[in-house]
Amino acid sequence: MTGNASPGAAAARAARFLGRTLREEWHGIVAEPLRRLVRRGPAGIALAFVAGFGVVLFHDIAQHPGGRRLVWHLGGVTADLPLWLSLLRTPVSLYVPALDLPVWAGITQLFLAFALAELVLGRARTLAVAYLTTLAGTLAARVMVALGPGRWGFGLPPEAGRILDTGPSAAVVGLFTYLAVVRRAPVVFALTGGSMVWESLAVPNLAGREHLIAVATAVVLGTLHGRRLPVPALPVP
Repeated sequence: MTGNASPGAAAARAARFLGRTLREEWHGIVAEPLRRLVRRGPAGIALAFVAGFGVVLFHDIAQHPGGRRLVWHLGGVTADLPLWLSLLRTPVSLYVPALDLPVWAGITQLFLAFALAELVLGRARTLAVAYLTTLAGTLAARVMVALGPGRWGFGLPPEAGRILDTGPSAAVVGLFTYLAVVRRAPVVFALTGGSMVWESLAVPNLAGREHLIAVATAVVLGTLHGRRLPVPALPVP
């Protein structure tokens, strides 16, 4: 009888754990940010509006003659650019969408990521996480190209250095992953990180690798969230 009851008891425990996890994630990722939005109003998600408007603006400019070249000079980043130029363009690249992908789907994800992050993390930390995860992918691409094809399974051929950087998608992935880590949301983490792993396996390209780097960077930043580095006491003269 004990053997017959064990599978049912295990299933019940698993169901309770799943239900508790989903309730906690709903509270931390959805309910609490919504309450903050009600208190603060639209000003509480100003970054999301700015990011969405920036993507729409750059996408619209790129549709006109000469506009694509202007957008490239302002925010186009590739691994074969001089490092100083890549660093200069990286903040603007957060608003330069991939022109071969549906822009409205990307804007929805971008707006949601920035809105949730701004409500949960604050404006400064949201910008820092978005920039650092994007920058990590950008710098990793340079390392991959520098290593050369087939090097430790990580290197890339020189022609990969001419592929346009991921744009805002790395920031979106980084923000969702960071939120999942600091809010202890395993379901959101699995959806974010799992989708990136699937992408890199199904379509093994530079963008997939940069997204994985963004996920890894966000995990590291998330584990350091709220921690202060110990400051040694100065001797009193």
